[in-house]
Amino acid sequence: MNFTRWSARLPGTQRRAAARTEQAVSTAPRGDGSVPAARAERPAGVAEPLPPGGDVGLTGPDGVDELPVREVLDRIPALVALVHGTDHRIAYVNDAYAAAFGPRPIGEPARVALPELTELGLLSLLDQVLRSSRPRTVKSRKAASGRSYTFTCTPVTLPLGGSAAGPEEGGGVLVFAADVTDHAEAAERLRTSERAQRETAVTLQKSLLPQELEQPDDLRIAATYQPGGTEAAVGGDWYDVITLGGGRTALVIGDVMGRGVRAAAVMGQLRTAVRAYARLDLPPHEVLQLLDGLATEIDPSQIATCVYAVHDPNEGSLVYASAGHLPILVRDEHGTIHRAEEPTGPPLGTGGWLHTSGSVPLGPGSTAVLYTDGLVERRSEDIDEGVASLERALAGATGTPQVVCDRLIRALGVTADHDDDVAVLVLQHPARAGGDAELFRNAALELLGGVEAAPRARAFATGVLASWRFSPELHDLGVLAASELVANSLQHGTPPMRLRLRRTDRRLIIEVTDGDDHLPRRRRAEPADEAGRGIAIVATIASNWGSRRTPGGGKAVWCEFALPT
Repeated sequence: MNFTRWSARLPGTQRRAAARTEQAVSTAPRGDGSVPAARAERPAGVAEPLPPGGDVGLTGPDGVDELPVREVLDRIPALVALVHGTDHRIAYVNDAYAAAFGPRPIGEPARVALPELTELGLLSLLDQVLRSSRPRTVKSRKAASGRSYTFTCTPVTLPLGGSAAGPEEGGGVLVFAADVTDHAEAAERLRTSERAQRETAVTLQKSLLPQELEQPDDLRIAATYQPGGTEAAVGGDWYDVITLGGGRTALVIGDVMGRGVRAAAVMGQLRTAVRAYARLDLPPHEVLQLLDGLATEIDPSQIATCVYAVHDPNEGSLVYASAGHLPILVRDEHGTIHRAEEPTGPPLGTGGWLHTSGSVPLGPGSTAVLYTDGLVERRSEDIDEGVASLERALAGATGTPQVVCDRLIRALGVTADHDDDVAVLVLQHPARAGGDAELFRNAALELLGGVEAAPRARAFATGVLASWRFSPELHDLGVLAASELVANSLQHGTPPMRLRLRRTDRRLIIEVTDGDDHLPRRRRAEPADEAGRGIAIVATIASNWGSRRTPGGGKAVWCEFALPT
């Protein structure tokens, strides 16, 4: 931009009075003999120059071309300053600039005479503009007065005088500042509101997650939840661990699509429903089937992904069903990573889909990871690459479940300012040896039916519980419970039948399975009734009892006795 030929124009006009504009600029008083003097401080007795004719009114289509540029700059509400040279000496400031920051002496370096530019960090920007000859803009800088401005610095060419051969020209920078205080305050109010909403969502989210994870006898479990960074809203990630009884454990992890308080509220309803359905001890695919219908009723516009899995230590596997969620990863005792791919149905809330269950081995020494997409999804890469990265990280992550959680979070690059929230659930089935292994024992007996089944079951339970060195009181209660459960199965069930005894470091578990799928219920027997007291007796003497249908058809009835600590 050549300041010697600078004039105010409207689109479509022609510069027919360029020479008169040059004359108006060149005859303006100079501050230090090198650049034009500014309106801010003119020498005493020097009158303000006016355009030719002494009138700045616009008359006809050529009125804009007749208007001197300084007269325009003096009257606009934006702040304008002109500096020149490597030390950015002041050549001009307009009235609006002087009103905002006070009069400025012409010819003084900006570092001394324009302290506001130093406070706003613009001096280095002036150097960049002067070196690169390219304009630069900084948005919404707040001055000491409390007003906010957006500054645009544009390179210009200034006449510095010279010989008769022609004028010498020097580099300058035109500083243009627009007052954006109202916009900045509105933006700050919006940010404050968003921070408050995010804090509310984070508080709600964390209050709806389990405050302390249940720790089953056979598994060691840890979980981590990390909300998105300050620029990202909180989502609806959740996890849970539910003890089903009989040594079995349900694990669930899910992600409600959407963010904010609404997603967290939907997540809380789904998590509560999962716990209720889990108490029915249904197969995983049936739990997801119920959740699918409930999600549609809660909010038809919200969908969620979810994995529901059940661990049975007697089977050494993880039976699961997935509703559009990422695959479970399992590292076996040899360090090999297994990915539970199928079956996977559509997300919850879509309706019209029959979910199915699958299984993946989870024997002693294995580690499984359930996670949400925030851990592996990146905008710069395919999500399969993220899952592959997680597999590599899991292959080398050892230690307790909490240590594995932390290592996976670090390995996948999740930081405090991550753009999505993350939930990770790690479970380990420890391999026990020595004295610890003696606390975990199993014994089973196949019952063919007939009159000899009940005596055989009592004799088997008596011998096993004696070998496990239980106290006489617990031994007698265990034998009584086994006898009653077997008698109930003989009377109401069908072959094949099995009696299973299991002890852990915390409880004794007695379970009887048969081929009939009618679940028993506790009822009050009348004094004259000859039957109906078996389940009542078991419920009275045991710490807990329950029943469930088995996958191949039939049922399992179990009870537990807490061991003395």
